[in-house]
Amino acid sequence: MAELAALFRMDGSLQISGEHGLSLTVSTESASVARKIFRLIKNVFSLQTQIMVRRKRRLKKSNVYVISMPARIEKQDILQALGIIDQKGNFNFEPREDLLKRQCCRRAYLRGAFLGGGSVNSPEGTYHLEIITNDESHAERIQELLQRFQLSAKVSCRKGWYIVYLKESDQIVEMLSIIGAHSALLNFENVRIVKGMRNQVNRLVNCETANLNKTVNAALRQVEAIQFLSRHVGLDKLSAPLKEIAEVRLQYPDVSLKELGEMLSPPVGKSGVNHRLRKLEKMVETMKEGKV
Repeated sequence: MAELAALFRMDGSLQISGEHGLSLTVSTESASVARKIFRLIKNVFSLQTQIMVRRKRRLKKSNVYVISMPARIEKQDILQALGIIDQKGNFNFEPREDLLKRQCCRRAYLRGAFLGGGSVNSPEGTYHLEIITNDESHAERIQELLQRFQLSAKVSCRKGWYIVYLKESDQIVEMLSIIGAHSALLNFENVRIVKGMRNQVNRLVNCETANLNKTVNAALRQVEAIQFLSRHVGLDKLSAPLKEIAEVRLQYPDVSLKELGEMLSPPVGKSGVNHRLRKLEKMVETMKEGKV
């Protein structure tokens, strides 16, 4: 009943005519949603409904499925059951409270609201789930129901429509679980995992590339400094530790500081190698400034 109430509130229309009395219809572009509405009406109210198919003339020219309930006296009882009118016959613009008391009914109402006006972006792009309605108070009620499930839903207005939306991927997954869309949830999770792995690989590759560029640039700078000292001072004039590191760096310009340290006798740690090379570069800077 709660799911059906949400579907009628999202996509239903009520007509009043002198000949047939009240007429209740609901329209959808989804054949599967139309079948579900047909089945729900039959199960809940034991009514045989009619389904008509119309062809849109504009834009996508897709099919529109219109489910209409037969005109009969009991229609008011149905409207009251769905929360469209109250017991006095006045129109009710809020869902019936007793339809939303239980957790399972709140889930069903959200499922109906989503089937009536919801969508989820492909997780290949940005994460976004939304439910669109033309009633601000209904949008706020849907937001309140989502917040009861600890989902931080927000409402925005766009061209006269009110959009209840979620942006966080974890919350979208939780929402799909709440409304029972388990197949969609699994597909969403699969794409999200692949996307996350791809992003992680890209970050690692970018990090490795940055580190490699940094290492190569530092090695080139060190080799240039050692060659400068060799031309203007001579490596034999350097202290034994500096001469040793200078010769090894010239011989192996592409290896890392750790590998350089392992080639020394005795081996020196990475920080020790870096200290010696920085000392050589500082000597070159001092010479170029004319201080020596």
